[in-house]
Amino acid sequence: MFERWRALIPTREQIGSNRWLRWLAPYLGHPKLWHWSRRGVALGVGIGVFFGLLIPIAQIPFAAAAAVILRANLPAAAASTLVTNPITFAPVYFAAYKIGAWVTGEKLEPPAAAAGTTPADANAGIWRRITALGTPLVVGLAITASLIGLASYVLTSAGWYWYVRRKRRRLRRS
Repeated sequence: MFERWRALIPTREQIGSNRWLRWLAPYLGHPKLWHWSRRGVALGVGIGVFFGLLIPIAQIPFAAAAAVILRANLPAAAASTLVTNPITFAPVYFAAYKIGAWVTGEKLEPPAAAAGTTPADANAGIWRRITALGTPLVVGLAITASLIGLASYVLTSAGWYWYVRRKRRRLRRS
């Protein structure tokens, strides 16, 4: 299975030869960014999940930059940002808002009765409610991204350890 994944991931040479990514080649030349080790992959997954949950846009560039700085596995960091996608986006952000509202103590007021209001007043009320989501959502996303990113690092590292241990036992038995 790992071989199939590795075949889909572009190599350093392919990135260096791409005219749009050629300027990144000096930063992407470190061997640890492409090495499949327990520490590198676990750190890459943790970074990718963190940025995948924390910010709604440009997740892969932020995760890749953090992976370069921390010398984590770059393909694992980029791929694990896909933890949020069109299917998981709404439940993740709703849960993050609920966590943030619980931590900050803020509550979203229910919409007022629309009778007798002009469309401009109704739009202002919607905008006020959307901006009221800000603090609880940001706090909830920071907490969620930190905890799930750390948990994904630990689980990936532990899973890798147990996989290698089991594989070595099988080799010893045969």
